[in-house]
Amino acid sequence: MPVKADVRKKSRRNIWLSGAIMGALLTVVSVLASGYMVEATNTDTFCVSCHVMKPFQTSWKESKHGGMNSKGFQAQCVDCHLPHGSFVEYLTAKAITGTSDVVNNMLIDPYTYDWEGAADRNRTKFTYDNACRKCHVNLLPKEISKGGLIAHRDYLRGDSGKKCASCHEHVGHKNMRIHTREYFATKK
Repeated sequence: MPVKADVRKKSRRNIWLSGAIMGALLTVVSVLASGYMVEATNTDTFCVSCHVMKPFQTSWKESKHGGMNSKGFQAQCVDCHLPHGSFVEYLTAKAITGTSDVVNNMLIDPYTYDWEGAADRNRTKFTYDNACRKCHVNLLPKEISKGGLIAHRDYLRGDSGKKCASCHEHVGHKNMRIHTREYFATKK
């Protein structure tokens, strides 16, 4: 009988331990998913708190998306680099992207990393079309060039197979290649 009592005691302890771990995880997820944390991590100031983002912030500030436009409007990092579908999709992508950024920041050497190659390879993966389309609703304005009209028409029909960032390569970060080269060369 003492063996049976020990098994029950261990079973209750495991249940309590599992409950405590689940409670702690749910608390962390709830805090991270709360409106405060979402807002606090939605700014360029937060993104650039990681030092490798400084040249990207500089190139963004020089671009139309960084405020160099007739209205002075600034799109934040999350406006372009997170999907704008459902809230769950947004939070999931935010959590995955943020975790990936932290891990990569610990694993790569920013001074030897191929930032330009990574941008070329991954641009369409971390710039979401539905994010672009949230602001750029009319893709066929009257003043569009003939080439732009043909490209956007094919895009809207689904004939091109391209994404916005396929053609508009560095629209959110002016002179990004120059800024990354200069920043990481001087910080070695």
